[in-house]
Amino acid sequence: MRPAEALDQVGAATLERMAAAPRYNRWMFDRLRPWVGRRVLEIGAGIGNMSAFLVDRERVVLTDTEPYYLGRLRERFAGRPHVSVAELRLPAVSPGLLAERLDTVVCLNVLEHIEDDRASLRTMHQLLQPGGRLVLLVPSLRALYGTLDDALGHFRRYVPDELSEKLGAAGFHLRHLEYFNLAGVPGWWLAGRVLRRRLIPTGALRWYEALVPLFRLERLLPWRIGQSLIAIGEVPA
Repeated sequence: MRPAEALDQVGAATLERMAAAPRYNRWMFDRLRPWVGRRVLEIGAGIGNMSAFLVDRERVVLTDTEPYYLGRLRERFAGRPHVSVAELRLPAVSPGLLAERLDTVVCLNVLEHIEDDRASLRTMHQLLQPGGRLVLLVPSLRALYGTLDDALGHFRRYVPDELSEKLGAAGFHLRHLEYFNLAGVPGWWLAGRVLRRRLIPTGALRWYEALVPLFRLERLLPWRIGQSLIAIGEVPA
């Protein structure tokens, strides 16, 4: 039986609010889909908002640190024999996970929560087979760091040069790096730096969700910044 409440109340509340934003979740996954293989491990799966897009793969391992989230994942994906749920506390890793023959590790909005991100990236490298890929999404733009980041337990927001260097130091070849979610920049700045909120406002999220079809057009821009960075690291074959 899973605990009745998560230890991280702000994080849990944020995940529940994001569960009510299916267009945004689909947009994010559509940007990542080309890089996702057949044998996938998701780090920090939470309540499964993004995991739901992975269940058509051959093998899926969903991981988290909190018993509450692990229980939610087991309930949500029960009856799918190719999906398993396991505890993972980076940078440590169990022999069982190392034996999974993974071709993809998905890590979305998780690395910024880990103080030793360098050691954690090395662990992700160890989890992958030669030729395997790390699909990584992290918050970007240090100037956006505010009360929302603090409440969520973020140690940092990333810039491209920093992320590239850390991936290379962990043994990855950087295949792709881009900003994502230009439209989220002003909203995050207003909520976290000006209004000093500690949760994403539900009203603003509803408006944002309605406008996602418009925001998808950012890919047509010749240049952009974004609230997040997408990075694809590959293990040399």
